[in-house]
Amino acid sequence: MVALPAWAGELVTLYESGAYSQFVLTGNVNDRLFLPLPGRGDIRGLERFLLEVLLPRFDIVLSYQIGGGIRVLQGEALFSEWPEAKEGALPIAPRPAAAFLTHFFRYAANLGRLRGGAPQVACLVGDAGLVIPAPSAGADHDLGATAQLIRDWSREEALAPLPLATFLLAENLSDLHPLLVQNPRAAQLEIPLPTAAELEVALEKLALDHPRAVGKLGAKLGKAAGQLCGATLAAVEAAVRIKAHAGESLDRDDLATLKKDLVERDCKGLIEFVPPDRSLSDFIGHEEVVRWLKDDLSLWRRGQLDAMPMGYLLCGPVGTGKTFLAECLAGEAGIPVVKLRNFRDKWVGSTESNLERIFRLLHGLGRCVVFVDEADQSLGSREAGAGDSGLGGRVYAMIADEMSDTRNRGRILWLLASSRPDLIEPDLKRPGRIDVKLPLLPTTSARESFDLIRALSKTRSFDISEDWFRDLAPLLPIELTPGSAEALVGRVYRRVLTQECDPLAGLLDALESYRPPVSPEIIRAQVALALREATDPMLVPAHYRSELP
Repeated sequence: MVALPAWAGELVTLYESGAYSQFVLTGNVNDRLFLPLPGRGDIRGLERFLLEVLLPRFDIVLSYQIGGGIRVLQGEALFSEWPEAKEGALPIAPRPAAAFLTHFFRYAANLGRLRGGAPQVACLVGDAGLVIPAPSAGADHDLGATAQLIRDWSREEALAPLPLATFLLAENLSDLHPLLVQNPRAAQLEIPLPTAAELEVALEKLALDHPRAVGKLGAKLGKAAGQLCGATLAAVEAAVRIKAHAGESLDRDDLATLKKDLVERDCKGLIEFVPPDRSLSDFIGHEEVVRWLKDDLSLWRRGQLDAMPMGYLLCGPVGTGKTFLAECLAGEAGIPVVKLRNFRDKWVGSTESNLERIFRLLHGLGRCVVFVDEADQSLGSREAGAGDSGLGGRVYAMIADEMSDTRNRGRILWLLASSRPDLIEPDLKRPGRIDVKLPLLPTTSARESFDLIRALSKTRSFDISEDWFRDLAPLLPIELTPGSAEALVGRVYRRVLTQECDPLAGLLDALESYRPPVSPEIIRAQVALALREATDPMLVPAHYRSELP
């Protein structure tokens, strides 16, 4: 028999010890789960898992959802003995339903006093974020009354004789009414994304049901399960069923692409995987920065997690390749590198819910790198803004807590990028959140500019000869960024195609008419900011070390 998931084992302990009777279950509540039943196993939803695995001995199990109202999942005959249950249709609206259930619990408790033993009762409130959501603005007395009724299931003295267990199912805590989130008599348990071991057991079950679709993964499915960490079981099951319907088989080579598609779909566009199609060898210049990153990746692979930083800050002028370095790191690391997309939302509470979903995914991925571009704009600030109802401050607090969680060291590596690191809250840049700050700076000589242009020209399928350097040196701009060099190479390539000239003539023409796309004053100011942030002088090119503060 397969062991209970850790969260379920903790729930059983909390209930059987008498410590808690109300449980707020958040996280992966809408996923499918493997039911570890004796002699068989099955893949079902959370409601069925609770009913068949944790609550089979309960006399009465009820459920409520805002769309379907109250349902009797178990013990219908016993429930129907209550006179009010026979009077007509059960209420559907949240407040009448909560009041109805409260009356039934009191009836069952009184029945226990009269008979010397009350029935064991459980109630599941599905999609609780819709039933008793966080108020959007001002006071909503009807909503507050509903939340109070449900909260009091865990604390009303009249219900003390009743063996009652209530479950509030919500994907994110921020979706729930504060009265329920802040209830000290309710235990909050997060259901994580399935572990590799849980996915392996589920794949074994799916292999029995769909042998052709899973057969190519081999008899031992542990490696395949490890590659799929971060995906929901529902998504994996759906992928297997689609393959089975098409008469095809999952292949080990397909798993990385499958995982990317499944995770991005489940996360509803909040994150995207950075393609691992480059390596640090593709990053031009900044040898000390590249060496530092390679050394840290070596420590990571060897399991020396205590020597790993919690995060990096890539700082430097616009166009210096901060995003490109993240893409190179994705291929070099051999682990997922995910980029946060627009998780901010105009609806109250939605941004916090999005962040909870993102953090849950990051924990489920195992080892991963989180890339936050334009971090000065994305991460919020400690001070609540007057125009955002405090949203920036709440975003800041959630991200700061996640970044400083030492349990994530060696599992989640934060990679922030900004040309304005001075606008990032100092507390986010402190050691324990961002341990290493890597400056990416423009070229410092005609030689460096030439090497950069020459390397980038190869991506456009034309070659710049080393012999041209002497003629081009007087025209080569200093403080050239990779972004500016890319634009310059693009102009050369266009001239080669449209004017049918040779690359040397096109490059001479482009250099003679070159104008920096970003003001030199802005570049210099952003260089100064990057130098101020640099962790180690050895990370700074020799030309700039004299300017270190």
